[in-house]
Amino acid sequence: MAAAWPAVPLLAALALWVYAVRHTDVSALDDYGLVSALHPAFWAGLAVLTAGFWFTVRDPRRRAGWPAAYVLGLLVIERATQAVLYPTPLYAWAWKHDAVIDHLLTSGGLQSADQLGDMAVYDQWPGFFAAQAALVRLLGVDNAAMYMAWWPLVSSVLLLLPLLLIYRTFTEDRRLIWTAVWLFCVGNWVGQDYFSPQSVAFALHLGVLAVVLRRYGRPGGRQRQAVWTVLLSVLVIAIVVSHQLTPGMLVVTLLALAFTRRHRDWVPLVTTVVIFLAWCLTAALPFLSAAMPDMIRSVGDIGANVETGYGSTPTGTGAVATSWAARLLSGSVLLLALAGVLRRRTLRQRALPLLLVAAAPLPMFAASSYGSEMIFRVLMFMLPGAAFFAAAALLPRAPAPEPTADARETERGVPPASAAPAPRRRSPLPSLPPLRYAAWLSPLVLLAGTLAFVPSYSGKDRVNYFPPGEVALVRQLFDQAPDDSLVVAANRNYPLAYEQYWRVDHYWFLEDTRTHVDDIVRDPAAVLARDMAGVEAPARAYFLLTQGQVANSEMNGQLNTAQLRRVRESVADSPRFERVARNSAGVLYVLKPAS
Repeated sequence: MAAAWPAVPLLAALALWVYAVRHTDVSALDDYGLVSALHPAFWAGLAVLTAGFWFTVRDPRRRAGWPAAYVLGLLVIERATQAVLYPTPLYAWAWKHDAVIDHLLTSGGLQSADQLGDMAVYDQWPGFFAAQAALVRLLGVDNAAMYMAWWPLVSSVLLLLPLLLIYRTFTEDRRLIWTAVWLFCVGNWVGQDYFSPQSVAFALHLGVLAVVLRRYGRPGGRQRQAVWTVLLSVLVIAIVVSHQLTPGMLVVTLLALAFTRRHRDWVPLVTTVVIFLAWCLTAALPFLSAAMPDMIRSVGDIGANVETGYGSTPTGTGAVATSWAARLLSGSVLLLALAGVLRRRTLRQRALPLLLVAAAPLPMFAASSYGSEMIFRVLMFMLPGAAFFAAAALLPRAPAPEPTADARETERGVPPASAAPAPRRRSPLPSLPPLRYAAWLSPLVLLAGTLAFVPSYSGKDRVNYFPPGEVALVRQLFDQAPDDSLVVAANRNYPLAYEQYWRVDHYWFLEDTRTHVDDIVRDPAAVLARDMAGVEAPARAYFLLTQGQVANSEMNGQLNTAQLRRVRESVADSPRFERVARNSAGVLYVLKPAS
């Protein structure tokens, strides 16, 4: 009976979560997103789950399956809540990716830039979309929207295996391993887990690191290394054909590892670079040729690369509060990681490759802004290494150093890969004295981070959630729009924004120059009518304003409530526009033909 007691807090936490989602109303989200809408039982469930995990993982008598069960429970509460609560998938970008998959299924193949314009970039990195198109056919569903709401949970679970393999390379202390996994899950608020190429590419990135850290630099003969090189090549190819940024992150990480004595094997790095360059110089060359001048200009401009531009500045109490929650969460994990590095000298020597994994993405700040998102991507790629040392800071030192794989090989008389002539004695990094934690301090820090994940991850759900009425309104637009029609909207934050992009054009006026945006605000109907007048019959020009666009504009510093109301009222009162449809989530107008 005592062996099964960890099931009690786990089941209690899940029961509280079920009760909370059944009593949470998301029909009127405010600027705090899901945070203020959640039933109090949700927060109680997270607290019970964290407490149960902490006392279970530290008890050596408990089987290793219990920490795994708690981590899976955490992922369900973190990543499945939105899928259960919202009747439609989140994120305009997820809907965009569904449109790309639909295009592949419709056209039956890839198309060039002269046929698709800017959207042809997805045909130059088609790996994720081609795989999803095959999955749609295999499942027999209408489109990927049928299952993409559950993708965050699926993609997060996919990360567990490579994470465990990486951490087990450097320690067999299950307390450290599972606490690091927990911190990774709560620190990974960036949102790369949604239905996107990045979600799969990041899992493959961790898979490559697991192979390199565990299998290269160890004795085993060329034949065995050749097998691992083949597996490595398959993983790298899948990354390179699916995503633009991840191969660059992988290259800098492998380069950092290659300079350590333990992993001074250049095969993984050379293999990755060759595959990456081969793709860039063939399939991706049309996009890179056009983008290269801007990419070169951004190299070294760190200030501009980390600066947030117009339309990406949190505005309003809720947006600012959730933004600070995310910053404090990431900052806390990084500070804990620093404390773990300074405090655990033996661990930092043994797990030096993980320290390099955490530091390697930092130079990418100097490479590109990645659409003002580089800072978030760097944090995400640093997290696997940072979470490991952050966990070391929370846990008391083990009574004795746990044996690693290298140590066991030494006991059997096999020279470990890291064996080398004794280096010249150097002054070690300063080691902090043992921290005299009160018994409650570490679990409280873990609980605070777990609770902070919710506003960091779900605090902008007013922007990211599109109610069924908004989906229906946009679908009505595309059902009636003739070929070569134009859709004008404030921004691209609405569902189905890229639906049928191969036959319908789009113009988002808040992405235009600021002077033109000011012209629209001064005289909305006249300026918009002039911008839309170039569409020739039988095509039509539509003006769409929806709940998602309004939320994105208000919370990200574009136009405020009064300015958006002015735009809507001006179009409504203009004789140049005719209302086509309206519901609680938005309104649709069409420009009348000129007399």
